[in-house]
Amino acid sequence: MAPHGKHARMSKRIYVIPDIHGHKAKLDSALALVELDGGADAQIVFLGDLEDRGPDSRGVIQTLMDGVADGRNWTVLRGNHDQLFLEFLDHAQITSPRLRDPLTWVSKTMGAVDTLASYRITASEDDPNWEEARQLVPQAHRDFLASLPLCYETDDILFVHAGIVPGVPLKDQAPDDLMWMREPFLSDPRDHGKLVVHGHTPVDFPEHHGNRVALDGGAGWGRTLHVAVFEGRDCWLLGAGDRQKLVPFNS
Repeated sequence: MAPHGKHARMSKRIYVIPDIHGHKAKLDSALALVELDGGADAQIVFLGDLEDRGPDSRGVIQTLMDGVADGRNWTVLRGNHDQLFLEFLDHAQITSPRLRDPLTWVSKTMGAVDTLASYRITASEDDPNWEEARQLVPQAHRDFLASLPLCYETDDILFVHAGIVPGVPLKDQAPDDLMWMREPFLSDPRDHGKLVVHGHTPVDFPEHHGNRVALDGGAGWGRTLHVAVFEGRDCWLLGAGDRQKLVPFNS
């Protein structure tokens, strides 16, 4: 298991890119928006779910690997789809207790077949083709996914893929919850001590709930890959040359 989390290097601004789901063209556009707003050295946190559903999961993983290797101030978190890919590669496992029965990682809606196709592996729900995957997915990609932390903290914000169990200290959070959580986190109105910024649960448009910010706009389902920037707890969404303040619902 990767380190539980990372602590911040000091930075005035932190840019956030949520669930990419294999859409490298959208990732490239998002990175261009960040560079336009914050320059080439901008700090970025990626909220996980790098693969599945989109056409170029391999390209997404390689792009992020290259950026980290080049010394970019990038933190890539691990999402549930990243974990599922790892478990398949390491153990030929396609099921998870957190998946609704009868879903598996290779079910059509999960997008694993698209991920494997990006590595030139022919797979299906009936035959995931594990042996070929073990041969054709580069060890460097597997090592990169296995190294990803589960969360990242600053003084003001906790970045995580899915969410937390409300009321439980971060050090006691189960890894599966950080990667899979929905309820009771999503409906819990209490202050979590820090603003929780997450992806995982798609929304029509990013939402600021005061105690949490949901950024997954559904890029994996063909919608926009939103890019956010945080200064303290304040959040803006980036557009072509401008920012849009994301205001808490009850403010």
